[in-house]
Amino acid sequence: MLARRVERIVILGALIALAPLGIDMYLPALPQLERAFATSAGAVQFTLSTFFLGFALGQAVYGPFADRFGRRPPLFVGLAMFIVASFGCVFAPSIEALAVLRFAQAIGACAGMVISRAMVRDLFDVRDAVRVFSALMLVVGLAPILAPLLGAYLMLWLGWRSIFLFLGAFGMLSVVYAGLRLPETRGPGPAGSLSLGTALGVYARLLGDRKFMGYALSSGVTLAGMFAYIAGSPFVFIDLFGVSPEKFSWLFGANGLGFVLAAQVNGRMMRGAAPHRVLRAALFVSAGSGLALLAVAATGFGGLIGVWLPLFFYVAVLGFVMPNATAMAMAPHGENAGAASALLGVLQFGLASLAATAVGSIHNGTAMPMALVVAAGGILAFTANRVLVGKGS
Repeated sequence: MLARRVERIVILGALIALAPLGIDMYLPALPQLERAFATSAGAVQFTLSTFFLGFALGQAVYGPFADRFGRRPPLFVGLAMFIVASFGCVFAPSIEALAVLRFAQAIGACAGMVISRAMVRDLFDVRDAVRVFSALMLVVGLAPILAPLLGAYLMLWLGWRSIFLFLGAFGMLSVVYAGLRLPETRGPGPAGSLSLGTALGVYARLLGDRKFMGYALSSGVTLAGMFAYIAGSPFVFIDLFGVSPEKFSWLFGANGLGFVLAAQVNGRMMRGAAPHRVLRAALFVSAGSGLALLAVAATGFGGLIGVWLPLFFYVAVLGFVMPNATAMAMAPHGENAGAASALLGVLQFGLASLAATAVGSIHNGTAMPMALVVAAGGILAFTANRVLVGKGS
């Protein structure tokens, strides 16, 4: 029984990891892409923005399909799209073509995120779901630790296109593993449950649920701040501070390690701590970290370490924010777990797309654009939780 639970967590973690791998592996290559396509930093960052946008929009489609046809069929459709788009990126002739293919790649990758969260809700109650989501964060958290390192060395040895060859191969392995070892957790729903009116009605009810939106925005706006860091950090560390791609990967991975450790502490805390109280404290820390980063970026105090340290704490507390906010948001919505998971993803990655675009749009050769958006994410997430969820929930 324990072995089966662990195996399912590993499989679900691999499916969720499609997105962070698709994002993090090519971060060290962003300055090289700027030179390879003879384009601007903003144009290269746009390939991140299109990924976030595709990841947000695609989830709105997978949710109703997962509730109507079961979890496995839409999962395999998404994985197939991810594989085709990843191999397509290898042959991208221009930065514009790469941006379009990244959009398609993200639409495929988001199937893993939506279906995995829905399966956790199918199988576990709230406290167990928090523990499972925390365990999934261990699997997912390895991506920002290992992916930039792997991406940096693939780029150095074989060029940036090899990164997308690896992603396509990883997608193929995921299809085989999930096909053989991941069972269906919910059968097909009623025949009329896929109509546009029904889907829109479910989404409208979720949008009108004050607590659902409070938890969704708490996680979504905090995550947007992290993606502002993802979009801006290669240029801040590599171009501004002169860090090599390999050393950048180690700095980036250290932040990912903080995220992993926090998620595991969070899982152990669920034996006695209330998830909403842990979430509230974590959001307070993220807001404080964002403000500290903004102060450092404005004054130049501390140099490289001064910028990295607040980012470490901001990313680490996401290990508390994401499992608790996700489990609390989805707990009352078992009948529409696919749609609830999808809407969470739409909000999270829609906001991430806006954050990444904002960093690229106001890029000025300093750390301020990244710091401004990260700080805004921390402050707005804390405010959304206080206003929409309230003190006692």
